[in-house]
Amino acid sequence: MSLSRRLQGAWSSLRQRIWKVGKDDVAQANQEALEKPSVTVLNEYVDSTPSPQNAVDLVPGWNNALPPQAGATAGMTAFYADPRIEWCIEQFGDLAGRRVLELGPLEASHTYMLCRHSPDVIHAVEANKLSFMRCLVAKELLGLDRARFMLGDFEKWLEGTDQHYDLIVASGVLYHMREPTRLIELIARRCASVYLWTHYFCEEAMPPGDVRRGAFSGRVDVRRVADVDVRLHERSYHEAWRNKTFCGGMYDRHYWMEKTDIIRLLQLGGFDMIEVAHELTDHANGPCMSVFARKSI
Repeated sequence: MSLSRRLQGAWSSLRQRIWKVGKDDVAQANQEALEKPSVTVLNEYVDSTPSPQNAVDLVPGWNNALPPQAGATAGMTAFYADPRIEWCIEQFGDLAGRRVLELGPLEASHTYMLCRHSPDVIHAVEANKLSFMRCLVAKELLGLDRARFMLGDFEKWLEGTDQHYDLIVASGVLYHMREPTRLIELIARRCASVYLWTHYFCEEAMPPGDVRRGAFSGRVDVRRVADVDVRLHERSYHEAWRNKTFCGGMYDRHYWMEKTDIIRLLQLGGFDMIEVAHELTDHANGPCMSVFARKSI
């Protein structure tokens, strides 16, 4: 027999043995799988003991800490004890039985503070899907039974609802808007009092070369509102929205107003009693302030 035929026969015999061994291994593995149930938990399930932390860990990107009684670790900032909201409530007075609208509740930290003063209801409208889910977790852990969280655009809620509120809380939203002047107009239609915490543009506080101007495009639009020429300073998030912790607006291009224009538009909206507090021109992101505005009639 030639060498090539002997090699061919040896290779054929080896393949048969390899196939038989492989077949036997598969059969053995199948039998073991039948005899021993799988211990792998499917992706959408949690097999640990129920806990507040499980609920928090379900939704990524927490910015704010939860009050100690929640029994879970979330973000870092303790906005559940925010002095700005304490000041807002002091300015407004007794919230018991009042109707409140909160624009952009983020993670329900301020909602928690408002609920502690027994309003009749808090409508809280959040457009960010992850933030909305975090609000629902906070509602369950903290028992925020006076709050109704809604997912969607609060501008469209203000445009479409016929409800009137005693107080609108708009903390950290005005400077994220594509049309901030429109938001002030809508707020004025729907409430007797409003609290704003907002950044604003100030040339003197942020001169050319200030690093805080880096997010601004340099474009300034002028919008005529009644008899006021409002200067709107265009700004971009520069893809910060890709991070799960992002808590800005729903459009990349947004506009900061100037302080005097904000006050003037509130006055045009019928708010004739206006207080300003917590003003900082050296804030890391840009000048900011609290505004409480009330209609006397």
